Amino acid sequence: MFCPECKTMLISSGGQLKCRKCGYIRKIESTEHMTREKKRTENEITIVDDEDDKVKTQPTMQIKCPKCENNLAFWWLRQLRAADESEVRFFRCTECGHTWRQYD
Repeated sequence: MFCPECKTMLISSGGQLKCRKCGYIRKIESTEHMTREKKRTENEITIVDDEDDKVKTQPTMQIKCPKCENNLAFWWLRQLRAADESEVRFFRCTECGHTWRQYD
């Protein structure tokens, strides 16, 4: 819950909610339920795997594959080196699945 005066989060203490910033105090009524979100277990996490359906959602680019010479590949960027250096562009051929990288 948040303070109606200053919009800061209220802290529960001694059966009441207190605002650290402005001093607003509100008693907790028995009808109000204050619960913490329970942590998820591994069984509750849903993993979406689109490899079985062969659904490809990555952007494509016209570039020649060094293995099969196909002219279309998926691409993505990753920061592999220090933050002040440029990203590395990865490509995966749409035909043979060969993956290669290109440095800028």
